[in-house]
Amino acid sequence: MHFLFVDLILYIFGFSTNAALTNMLYSRSRLKPVSVLIIGLIALTIASCKGKKDPAKPKEAPPTVVDVIVAGTRGITNTVEANGNVVANEYVELHPEVSGRIIYLNVPEGHSIAKGTIIARINDADLQAQLSKSKVALDLAQKTEDRYKQLLAVNGINQADYDNALNQVNGLKADIQYTQTLIDKTVIKAPFSGVVGLRQVSPGAFVTAVNIIATIQQVSTVKIDFTLPEEYSSLIKKGNLIDVEVDAGTLVRKKAQIIATEPQVNQATRNLKVRAILQNGTANPGAFVKIFVEAGGNKKAVMIPTNSIIPDDKNSQVILVKMGKAAFVNVTTGVRESDNVEIISGIQPGDTVVVTGVLFARPKSDLKVRSVKTLEQLAKQ
Repeated sequence: MHFLFVDLILYIFGFSTNAALTNMLYSRSRLKPVSVLIIGLIALTIASCKGKKDPAKPKEAPPTVVDVIVAGTRGITNTVEANGNVVANEYVELHPEVSGRIIYLNVPEGHSIAKGTIIARINDADLQAQLSKSKVALDLAQKTEDRYKQLLAVNGINQADYDNALNQVNGLKADIQYTQTLIDKTVIKAPFSGVVGLRQVSPGAFVTAVNIIATIQQVSTVKIDFTLPEEYSSLIKKGNLIDVEVDAGTLVRKKAQIIATEPQVNQATRNLKVRAILQNGTANPGAFVKIFVEAGGNKKAVMIPTNSIIPDDKNSQVILVKMGKAAFVNVTTGVRESDNVEIISGIQPGDTVVVTGVLFARPKSDLKVRSVKTLEQLAKQ
């Protein structure tokens, strides 16, 4: 009976015994009731294990929390921005043309001087001695030439002797002119009126042509040099006015007039170099300035924050909220401002554009809109 009970339990829970096991059970001595109870518990445990379901599947990820703006049109100024440098109207480094010791130095640092002011003198004692020697020889040669000329008139000498005397006079005159030129080179003068920079040498120093004595700049009028991409070359015309932001702290803009452009585009950067004259203003040469060039009239355009653009290898993308899910769309950008960018195609007025949480959204994933922002609110953040 005990054996039948065991078989029945195994059969109920799907564990049928084979003939060999049955014979073995019946051939042994009678099982005790406790043994039967243990076997029953084992069978129940096995059955309960078989009946258990698989572990619960992981829950779906919660929707991404994002902030959005509703795309709309607003007026924008079609202005091209560029970086530029201030250049002095005239600038020169004062170098000596001859080597020698400085015997006179007049460098009024930071002060204006007039054109022709003597800045420095180089020791020219040897040249002055050479000049005096040549003048004495010239005086004797001229007297000889005068006598030969009188003798030639009465056929006292032949023409060759007179020509030789005349040639000697002309040669000495050339030597004197050459020596005087060398003496003139020992005097360094201001080539134009301007402000003298810092002195680079001291009196008594031996200088050569590579040494800089000082610099002089004409800053009463300054130029602005800047570059623009070649696609904007049609905007650059001689005589046009541009806006220049000289002081970034005050954000005050001044006018400058375009005076020339470099004929050739830089082949490395594909930029065009432009030069303008700053009007009614001064600036330190070498200073950084911002250039603003009008590229046409104002217009209405769809503007979105720059940080909502997802750059790609080929296209730029933005994320739209459609039916509570993320929709990635390709867009074409236009005019850029400091914080916003114009969308030429890809977005229509009224579309909901994701501006925060862009990095966490996935295509067709659920989105939860936390708040609707405006461009003005985002600019203040």
